[in-house]
Amino acid sequence: MFTNSNCQMTNFVSILCPTYNEEKYIAKCIDSILAQDYPSTQWELLLIDGGSTDKTCAIIDEYAQKHDNIRRVANPKQVAPSAINIGIPLAKGEYIVRIDAHAGYPTNYVSTLIHALQTLPDAQNVGGCCNTLPANDSLRAQAIAIACSHPLGVGNSDFRINSTDKIKEVDTVPFGCWRKEWFDKVGLFDETLPRAEDDEFNARTLLNGGKIYLVPSIRVDYFARDTISKMARMFYQYGLYKPLVSRKLGKPATLRQFAPPLFVLFVLCALFVGKLPVFFGAIYSIFWTIYWLAILIVSIQKRNLWCLVTFFVTHLSYGIGYWAGILAILTKKQLSVSTTR
Repeated sequence: MFTNSNCQMTNFVSILCPTYNEEKYIAKCIDSILAQDYPSTQWELLLIDGGSTDKTCAIIDEYAQKHDNIRRVANPKQVAPSAINIGIPLAKGEYIVRIDAHAGYPTNYVSTLIHALQTLPDAQNVGGCCNTLPANDSLRAQAIAIACSHPLGVGNSDFRINSTDKIKEVDTVPFGCWRKEWFDKVGLFDETLPRAEDDEFNARTLLNGGKIYLVPSIRVDYFARDTISKMARMFYQYGLYKPLVSRKLGKPATLRQFAPPLFVLFVLCALFVGKLPVFFGAIYSIFWTIYWLAILIVSIQKRNLWCLVTFFVTHLSYGIGYWAGILAILTKKQLSVSTTR
C-alpha cells in the first residue's frame, strides 16, 4: 500500500480538468485539490472550459484570483479530449494528472498516484476507484448511482464496482496519471472520439509496452447524473464511440462492451417471438424472466424500485448507441458530441 511518506513530493505536477456547465460541482472539486497533501508549490491546476453558459467560469475565476497555481483555459472545440490536448502542451509539470469536475478527491490523491507511477513496474498510467454517489437524495438519483456502480449495470469494470483491494494491472482506469514524456511517445488523445477517448488511449498505451494499474486504496467520490435522461444520453454516447475505437485499434478494447448490443438484439426479438418455434419462444421467455428477476433482487436489496428503470435504461441506451456507432461506420457518417459533458 502506498502512503504519503513514500512520496518525496518534489516533482512538479500539472492537474488538468475539462469543464462545461459544472456550477453544481466545480467548487467541491477545486476544494478537494486545494486540500491535497502534495505541496501547493509543486502543482498547478488547469481548468479547461468548453464555453460554459452557467456560473462555472465565474467560480473558477474567483479561485484563480486567490491562488496563483489555478487558472482557466479556453477550449474552443468543447469536447474533453480536446481539453486535455490543449492542457498537455501548456502543462509545466513532469507529471500529468487528469481529473473530472464531477468528482471530489481524497487528500492523498496526487501523492499516491505519483508514487505509484514512479514505483510500479513499467507503469505508464495509474488511477483509483470511483465511489459513485447520487446527485441528490431522491430515490431516482440513488437508483442511477446504483446502476452506474453495480456489476449488473456496468459488468466487471474494476474501478466502477470496487471489486478488489489489491493493486492490479487493468485495461483502463478513471481519469489517469502519466509522465508528460509518455505523450511524446504515443501521441495525444484522439479528438475524433469525444467519448471513449480514454479507452483508445489506454489501448495505445498497452500496445506500446506500458502498463496500467488500478490503486484501489484511492477512492474518488464521483457524482452520477441527476436525471434518467442524462444517464441515458451518457451511456448512449459511451456505446456510440466503442465501434470507432475498435476499428482504430483493429480489435475490441474489452469484451464486456458486447453485452449491451447483444441485449438490444434480444429486445428486438420480441417482434418475432410469436413466429418462432415454441422451443425458442420458451428460451426467450426464460431469458427475460432471469433478467428481470436479477434486477428485481437488486432493487429489493437496495430498497429502491427505480432500479428496475435505471438498469434497463443503462443496458438499452448503451446497446442502441453501439449499433448507431456501427451504422455510422458503415455509412461513413461523422459523429460528434457538442460539449465536454
